[in-house]
Amino acid sequence: MILDRRQMLMGSGALGAAALVTGSAQARVLPRDMEPLIGPGYRPTDLDERSMWEEMERVEEEIAGSNLLVDDPDLNAYLRGLIAKVGGPAAGDMRIYLARIPEFNAMMFPTGFTVFFSGLLLRMKNEAQLAGVIAHESAHFLRKHQIRQWRSVKRKSDIFALLAMGAGAVGGVTGTYMGDLMQLGRFATIMSILSYSRELEAEADAMGARLLAEAGYDPMVMPETWQQLIAELDQSAHYRGRNRERRFAMFGTHPSPERRMKDLTVSAKELRIEGRDYARGREQYDAALGEARRWMLEDQVKLNDPGASQYVVETLAEDGWNGQLRFSEAEIWRLRGRPGDFQRAARGYATATLYPDVPPEAWRWHGIALHREGRNVEAADALRRYLMLAPDAPDAEMIRAMAGGME
Repeated sequence: MILDRRQMLMGSGALGAAALVTGSAQARVLPRDMEPLIGPGYRPTDLDERSMWEEMERVEEEIAGSNLLVDDPDLNAYLRGLIAKVGGPAAGDMRIYLARIPEFNAMMFPTGFTVFFSGLLLRMKNEAQLAGVIAHESAHFLRKHQIRQWRSVKRKSDIFALLAMGAGAVGGVTGTYMGDLMQLGRFATIMSILSYSRELEAEADAMGARLLAEAGYDPMVMPETWQQLIAELDQSAHYRGRNRERRFAMFGTHPSPERRMKDLTVSAKELRIEGRDYARGREQYDAALGEARRWMLEDQVKLNDPGASQYVVETLAEDGWNGQLRFSEAEIWRLRGRPGDFQRAARGYATATLYPDVPPEAWRWHGIALHREGRNVEAADALRRYLMLAPDAPDAEMIRAMAGGME
């Protein structure tokens, strides 16, 4: 996990298959050496792996019924299509779930199902970046990393005693915006047990890059995703007055994120074939997210992590500003609420109203900001524009009365 709060939310915080927040091997693993260890229809035969699968099948049942899952048939179909493209020979046995959690995380479970957090999708700039994360997670399954790690841990601890504790692992945080986290307690414990070694993460990076390139995507997006993550953490730490390296203290046995980015860059260059046209798919990705990007941005802003949120907004805006991004930027500073933040937010709301796709709420806050400046005629006009765009808003009567009092 990345943020301190994320560690708390998932019990130990070491969600073992978190694709982008663990380490790399001391010596780089070569993509050409990474071959799948399983094929279509794989089922375990060893007793310990069969026991692990039985446990994970119960976990999947819990996740499939969780109120955290995003009910968007088109977006879920899009994700299934991507895993079919980059999941390798066992892609047909993989399942993907999208959870509405505004954090940068993804994880592959031992039986071939994977959980992606909506915060990860928000941060991806194009289809290729998301496909790279999916390919990395698929590599964990294809290389049988879960059972390899399970056997390593099993020699050192009573796994099933730990699993029995799982249900209460996150009971203290069930009142958060995420909804009912009790369902996640059990698999949080399981995945902390299966936290991958640096060797296994390096294998997943190398094989993931290979799967991505073979599917026709530019493998260079994988180190670029790391670069974005590092820059976001740096900016978040700056605004919080913290040292970014402390965010990775729990991965002290692993090389730095910079090392992993460097290894992926070398692997991507090895995999790219000169003269071949590799896809990135920004337009396809924008179309696939559609309206979901709006609530993903809203969820991110509500985390009240202004450095990280501002970085996310600015990164998305590299492909062009729009009304939603300008509004989100203004909301970041209004919610922080320090001296001078509302003035900064007011400028953002005013700018957002210049875009045709501006959310109606920008007009409301623009009107309130104008009213604070004593510009009541303009404020009333802005509030009426809000009412025109959102006539059934919950606060419509209050805003209507406010506008009437300004005339």
